[in-house]
Amino acid sequence: MRPKLKPFASVLIFLLSGLLAAGNYYAFVYAPFGKCTFGEIPLDGDMAQLTQGLAMLSACINYGYYFVGSPLVIGLLLLLIVPRLVTSDATGSEEQQVPVQPVVKKAAPPPPPPKPTTDAAVQLLGLLQREGRLVDFLREDIQSYEDEQVGAAVRAIHESCRQVLSEHLTLEPVLSGNEGDDVTVPKDFDPSAIRLTGNVSGEPPFRGTLRHSGWRATQVKLPSQPSGQDPKIVAPAEVEIS
Repeated sequence: MRPKLKPFASVLIFLLSGLLAAGNYYAFVYAPFGKCTFGEIPLDGDMAQLTQGLAMLSACINYGYYFVGSPLVIGLLLLLIVPRLVTSDATGSEEQQVPVQPVVKKAAPPPPPPKPTTDAAVQLLGLLQREGRLVDFLREDIQSYEDEQVGAAVRAIHESCRQVLSEHLTLEPVLSGNEGDDVTVPKDFDPSAIRLTGNVSGEPPFRGTLRHSGWRATQVKLPSQPSGQDPKIVAPAEVEIS
């Protein structure tokens, strides 16, 4: 940005400079304060010579005041008036002045999401253990049992665990349809929701056979845990006091 004088400022400077020059010309030509010559004042002369000498001395002093004071007055006027007639311009013209863009502060990035914990998974497993003894069944070696024995046990476990899922989870299929139906996998499919198997080549969309519709949990309703309870406990140990 460079300063630029307005048109009226140039005219004003010219007028003040002309006024100073005219005053100097008038002082030199017409000698309004009288004749000024440098010399000694005759102290031992008569009164007329003494008066004439003092008059020339006074004229010289007045001319000194004028030639020192008039430029000072003009300079003060310029200092007071001209700064009000100065404008800033980036290109040299007011019409092409570029506006200053306001500085926009960037918003702080949102805090990262909290790291997932295993508390909810352990709590759900605890519910399946409490109602259907699922952990006990899965941890037990059933190779030595007959099929009829395993089937009878599985029926009770199945019913209890199914009740837990119905009460605490709302599930829906990822893909609608029956197993064995022909389906189309869209181009923008979610790999975490649809897993491709078999001869996978090329680019989506894909045509294939639905082998499993998948499950998506749309709602989870777990009870709040008591304060102070260890969230890693799937099932507490049971001690019978005799």
